[in-house]
Amino acid sequence: MKRLFKQIKALTSDDNFMHFIENIEVVVSKILSILMVLVIFVAIADLSIFLVKELFDAPYGKFNTILFKVFGLFLNVLIALEILENITAYLKKHVFQVELVIVTSLIAIARKIIILDLEKVTGIDIIGLGIAILALSISYLIIRSSKSHNRD
Repeated sequence: MKRLFKQIKALTSDDNFMHFIENIEVVVSKILSILMVLVIFVAIADLSIFLVKELFDAPYGKFNTILFKVFGLFLNVLIALEILENITAYLKKHVFQVELVIVTSLIAIARKIIILDLEKVTGIDIIGLGIAILALSISYLIIRSSKSHNRD
């Protein structure tokens, strides 16, 4: 019993505890990256099936609506790739790279705008998307300019 308390005490010391938490973060990140690869393959399969099924059998005049769905599916794959890049960057440096997160967010909003059905959205929705793009763009600009100043 004393041995168990000694091990618990050693584990709860600050350095050992932080090392234990870092190991958990690495394991979770690896599991997330494996799952994200699975998501990417499923998204590619979904895109491929959609292309074969819908694109080649589309009646005349329906191509534009199908094309927007194809763009949305392509951007889904790109967003998943960006998220995978975020996870692998974290695994390499153990730091979240804010620039990658902002770029991923910009791609996600671009996807939303591309597949947006203007007949079903309100003006406030469009204003909200515009504000989100503006805020993310300004954030990206600030981060990029601060990086260039730090290099000088």
